[in-house]
Amino acid sequence: AQLKRANLVKVKFEDVKSWSELITPQGLLGIFSKPNHTKMSYPAAQLNSSLPLLLIGDNIRDPGNLGTILRSAAGAGCEKVLLTKGCVDPWEPKVLRAGMGAHFRLPIIANLDWESVPSNLPPGTQVCVADNKEPGAPAEAASGIGSAPGKSKPTPEHKDEDGAVDDSIPELATQYYYETWTQPPVAVVIGGETHGLSRDALHLAASTGGKRLVIPVVPGIDSLNSAIAAGILLFEGKRQWLQRHERENKRQKFPVMG
Repeated sequence: AQLKRANLVKVKFEDVKSWSELITPQGLLGIFSKPNHTKMSYPAAQLNSSLPLLLIGDNIRDPGNLGTILRSAAGAGCEKVLLTKGCVDPWEPKVLRAGMGAHFRLPIIANLDWESVPSNLPPGTQVCVADNKEPGAPAEAASGIGSAPGKSKPTPEHKDEDGAVDDSIPELATQYYYETWTQPPVAVVIGGETHGLSRDALHLAASTGGKRLVIPVVPGIDSLNSAIAAGILLFEGKRQWLQRHERENKRQKFPVMG
């Protein structure tokens, strides 16, 4: 019944094997144009469970990681996902397979330049970044080079209005991810596997009063996989938001008498 509007063409399995990227394809291939998120409809259950929580991808280039991140974003109830230029195409086949249907459950806006990111955020959104800089660590730790999902790496130089080079790394308050950070609405930036956080992400966070969110790991472990870090932060954000919502409901039901 779901395929009534599709044109079905029977082909030899040998042809499917040659066309598919899988070693052992399932025998069914689909060809379609990339959807426009503004023209898509999403399940009512997903919309009803949506939270004032967004995810921003910063140079996420591994297809499996991005698909897993999208799956976590849909599972946590994110309002939408923004992907900046440099991220892998979310409609690439490997991303689609790893997403397990997440693409059709929440808006995914891709190929954004950093100047247009704020216009795609709800008014008053605070932007936080995933980082591996421990609270109280010296400022220079923020510019370390590595594969951490939140490790900040110097990006191409930016110039201000006067043409002067701006290579500064903004200072952000740093805290552990389990401490309160979900004053809604909030967006979380996940950096890529190789380059980590860009300066643009850090400047956006600084301009919104955002924070660095640290997931502590055992000494000697450099960082977490970006998809794992995204899952931890998004579901912690969901927990904090639901907890706050529950407290507010109790206050309304049982007002404090002065």
